[in-house]
Amino acid sequence: MAVGAVRGLFELTRPVNAVAAGVLTLIGAFVAGGLFDSPVPAAAAAGATVLATGAGNAINDYFDREIDRINQPNRPIPRGAVSPRGTLVFSLALFAGAVALALTLPALAIAIALVNLLLLVAYTQLFKGLPGVGNAVVAALGGSTFLFGGAAVGDAATPGVLFVLAALATFTREVIKDVEDLEGDREEGLNTLPIAIGKRPALRAGVCCLLVAVLASPLPYLFGSLGVVYLLAVLPANALMLAAAYTSFHDPTAGQQRLKYGMFLAAGAFVLGRVAVIVPI
Repeated sequence: MAVGAVRGLFELTRPVNAVAAGVLTLIGAFVAGGLFDSPVPAAAAAGATVLATGAGNAINDYFDREIDRINQPNRPIPRGAVSPRGTLVFSLALFAGAVALALTLPALAIAIALVNLLLLVAYTQLFKGLPGVGNAVVAALGGSTFLFGGAAVGDAATPGVLFVLAALATFTREVIKDVEDLEGDREEGLNTLPIAIGKRPALRAGVCCLLVAVLASPLPYLFGSLGVVYLLAVLPANALMLAAAYTSFHDPTAGQQRLKYGMFLAAGAFVLGRVAVIVPI
């Protein structure tokens, strides 16, 4: 296989996003308190997440190849680095690897993995063009990485708040990305939220979800599951995400990128909060 084709297949997976999803799964296991007690299931869950995310990204490129000729002409399929058929086969191989790893986990984790795999496969064809629905599916998938990590080590309840907060913030980011891709989506005949109700109303809806997440972020502290270290650490994350939401009204590209950084900071706040519980300061 030519070097260009190998590179194209690697790019299809969005490796940074795939690995980040695996890290979020490990964070879910850590927040649940089982990362070090059950390292093998946690690692299997993280590996399954990386493979499934890569597969989902690849199959999304397969179905979106015509839209990407307008929105993202430098992606592997539009620029000719890989063929649509090769992309499909590659995606199915990654899905198979994800399933093999997921089947080694507890029943709840397998159920979460099964639902997520079905959503990943069906997303582009069934959900992406439905106003708000596609955004909600991606949000649920993103947030569920924390649940999956917790379920892999026997506790999906503790990372539940993290799932909700991540899902709400991800919904906001997906709406901003739809605003960014508005012209290509309209050309392809999709009916995304910004197309259905307008750019600014869609952004306002996304910002409302983010505000709910920010207002709910102190709940782990109020419930007593995480201490003041978490509360102090999540404040700058909230500030960055709110600033990113404001930026998105005049620069959607910069807004969604900064929001992503804020989301990672928020996940880091949960890690710091958990560390402080394990090793009290």
